[in-house]
Amino acid sequence: MERSQINEILEESNAFIRSFGYVMPPFAYWSPQEMRARTATDAGSIRENRLGWDITDYGQGNFEDLGLFLFTVRNGSAADLEQGRGMLYAEKIMISRKDQISPMHRHNFKAEDIINRGGGKLVLELFGSTPDGSVDPDAAVSVHTDGVVRTLAAGGLLKLDPGESVTLLPGVWHAFWGEGSDVLIGEVSTVNDDLTDNVFREPIGRFSTIIEDEKPKHLLVSDYDSWL
Repeated sequence: MERSQINEILEESNAFIRSFGYVMPPFAYWSPQEMRARTATDAGSIRENRLGWDITDYGQGNFEDLGLFLFTVRNGSAADLEQGRGMLYAEKIMISRKDQISPMHRHNFKAEDIINRGGGKLVLELFGSTPDGSVDPDAAVSVHTDGVVRTLAAGGLLKLDPGESVTLLPGVWHAFWGEGSDVLIGEVSTVNDDLTDNVFREPIGRFSTIIEDEKPKHLLVSDYDSWL
């Protein structure tokens, strides 16, 4: 992805999020220079826990059809999770554009609530796992949607209207996209680790390769190691 495209998506996404009354935390709007200075002094946990902007085309160069916007608002640490105490949770705000697919994947450790916060329908394609962790093409899969158990055939489509949510436990394979219009998505989960806890059905990259055709307006989480 080109940095100019990322900068444009940041502006569009921020406006979309605010249109639903959701306001991002102050660090979302720090310049790269302020982010560098603050993470070296009083805001090191932003870098350590990988909070912030995340825009991905999964390395495929086709964001409109295969991609996702995310912002990690808060996140605990793997050390807390191992000890079973401390900050054991994470929160994200995401945007799935109309017909834009987030590809089939599962998590080894993360349990997550995926919430339709507004816009169109959020559609999830669901599969269970075989004993070796791969996609089970035959078995039905059961999930909780706002406390109600729903069972779907393998590959069934779960459609969530604004206000509805689904709980996805580790091992549940899922792909999702917006139907009708773009969708604002909330995610509440156990500690999030996008570096090691995403297992994709097809070989694919989690982060984008960025072509620096202009200066970044704000840094992405994937920029932290090189920029900070």
